[in-house]
Formats: sequence, C-alpha cells, structure tokens
Amino acid sequence: MTRSPVTSVETTPTGPPGLKGQGFALLIAATAVGLCGFAAVLPLVPLWASRGGAGEFGAGATTAVFMLTTVLTQLCMPWLLDRAGGYRWTFPVGALVMGVPTPLFAMTTDLGPILVVSAVRGLGFGMVTVAGTALAARLVTREQVGRATGYYGLAVGLPQIVILPGGVALALALGFDTAFWLTGISGVVSAALASGILVADGGRNREALRSTGEQTPDRTDSPRGLPLLVALAAPLAVMLLIASGAGAIVTFLAIPLERAAWLVGALLAAYALMLVIGRWSAGMLFDRYGRTLLLLPGALSAVLGMVLIAVALWSNGDGAPGAGTAALVLGGAALFGAGFGAVQNETVTMMLNRAGPTGHGRASAVWNIGYDAGTGVGAVALGLVIQLSGYGPAFALLALALVAVVPLTLDRRR
Repeated sequence: MTRSPVTSVETTPTGPPGLKGQGFALLIAATAVGLCGFAAVLPLVPLWASRGGAGEFGAGATTAVFMLTTVLTQLCMPWLLDRAGGYRWTFPVGALVMGVPTPLFAMTTDLGPILVVSAVRGLGFGMVTVAGTALAARLVTREQVGRATGYYGLAVGLPQIVILPGGVALALALGFDTAFWLTGISGVVSAALASGILVADGGRNREALRSTGEQTPDRTDSPRGLPLLVALAAPLAVMLLIASGAGAIVTFLAIPLERAAWLVGALLAAYALMLVIGRWSAGMLFDRYGRTLLLLPGALSAVLGMVLIAVALWSNGDGAPGAGTAALVLGGAALFGAGFGAVQNETVTMMLNRAGPTGHGRASAVWNIGYDAGTGVGAVALGLVIQLSGYGPAFALLALALVAVVPLTLDRRR
C-alpha cells in the first residue's frame, strides 16, 4: 500500500500535465501580470515623450527602440532556449529586466534617457515573449496547443482591456510617476510567479523545461535551417504587416485625440477586448477542426478597421473629435483588434506546427520577431509620415499597405 503512490507516479505518462497543470496556470498568471507593465507603458511613454517636446517622430522612436532591442534579443533566444537551459530561467529574468527600470521614466522627459530605458526594457520583453510563447506549447500535449496558445493570448490580451486605457487614465489623473512605479512592480511579481513553474506539478514540468539540446527525441521530424525559414515565411510576413498597424494604433492615437480622454480610453479598450475575442476564437477553432479558418477573415477585418480609422482622422483634421469621428475610430479599433487577434493565433499555431516539437523555440522567436519588429517599424515609419503629411494621410497610407496581407492568407489548408 505504501508503494502505490510511487508506482502511480512512475507509470504516469511522461508528457506535460497539460492545460489543467499548475505549471501552465503559473505561466498564464505570470504572463498576465507581466504584460500589464507592457500594456500600460506602450502608449504612455510616447505621450510622456511628446510632453517633453519630442514630436511625433521622437514619440514613435520610443516604441521603435524598445522593439529594436526586443527583436535583437529574440534573435538570440532560440540558442538560449536550446543550449543554455533557457526554458528554466529566461521568463523570470526577462520579467525583472522589463519591470525594474520602468520607474526611471519618471525622472525626465528628455528623449535621450527615455530611449535608453526603453532599450533596456526591450531586452526583457524579448526574453519574456519568446519564452512565454514556447512554454505555452511545451507545457501541454499536442492536442491542446491551439487552446494553449488561445489561453496564452487571453493572458496577454485580457489585462490590456483595462491596462491600455487605464494606464493613460491613471497617468493623467494621478501622475506619470505613479503609473510608472506600479507597472514596474508588476514585472517583479511576474518573475516570482514564473519561477514556480519548474517545481510545479510535482516536478513533472522539468522535462518540458529541458532544452531540446539536452534531449534525444526524433529530431528529424522537424524542418531546420532554410526549409524551416521557407515554411515560416508567409505567416511571418502577415504578422510583420498587421503588427505595424497595431504599433500605429497604440503609439499614436492617444496624441491627436488627447482632448477627448474618454475616447482614447474607449478605443484602446475596444481594441484590446476584440483582440482577445479574435485570438481566443481562432485557438478554439484550430483545435476543433485542425486547421486555420480565421486567417483570411482576420486580415480583412484588420484592413477594414484601419480604413475606418484613417477616414476618421482625415475628416476630423486638428479639431476636437465629434460624434462621427468617435464612432469611426471606435469601430475601426474594434475591427482591427478582432482581426489582429485572429491573425495572431492563426500564425503562431501555423508556425509551431510547421516547426515541430523540437523547433518550438525557433518558431516562437520568428513569430515574436514578426510581431515586435512590425510594431517598431510601424511606430517609427508612421511617426515620420505623420510629421510630413498629418495623421489622416499617414493612416490612409498604412491602410493601403495592409492590403498586401490579403494574398498571403490564401491557400492555407495544409
């Protein structure tokens, strides 16, 4: 009788505990808390810089620098995950690097120091995003990957429904220093939660957290090198283009609409809410039908949403937004969020499946690079166009560029 529990543990399948495991729950909690800091700061720092006289290009540069160091870090992440035991430590360390420097923003509105702090935080964000996406797939069985990435998307997106508009509202009401301190603390809490994944579920997660270089699975099942890059090229291009639109929305819309604070909060909340719904719906449908169904509809929704935003800004000019402008901006933000959420989950599940179990780290890095590089490029490029031509023409040009996404979403049955 005393040996039955031991026998039960030894005969339990070696696979991860799955969606109901403590490790996966800790990952979701750590992601939700950590990404609160990201969501609050993303629209807050450009607004803070613009108050210091940085201009639209300088405001966009804060996001671009953050995303640049994020992408550079993500390029190194496959090696860290596969060869340096990175599945065990990169998430908590990244959460600390992303959170601890955040209160330094409150010390100055000068663009130079803001860019430096943004660059340091980007290092941590690059670690968190790649490690989190890969862990969402490694801590569950193959049959649960679609739902796992959907839950992970919820952890990323649900806090943004409150935090994206709430961060700006908090800063305007109580001060930017308070907002920066609170978001910095969230990184420390996230690191503490992520540190418990290794020991959760009676140690069963240790195998899932082992680097692929430490294992000896059938590695020939997964493409590597150039074949892998070719397999990931189309979903990567889709993410790059549509993420540029997301970067434009969260970086710039608070600036021309600052005189209508309620509208800024509402559009960011609508964007975040619909992003969550789109991503969750795509994950559920992928697990049920075994293929992507919302990639094309998601891309079309994102394009239409950006068109509505461009029309609203162009027609409104520099005046206070009226009812028509508000309706168009809210509808556009909601449509773009729903489409972008669906595209997020469809592209990440495509990449994870095409890369195979031993390529989760590489697929996660490529997907996150597409997301974050697109966000950074969209911010800095649109900032330059805005200074040259204004908000309406700049967003119209972006909407036209997003049309190029549509052909890349066709013929994805495999």
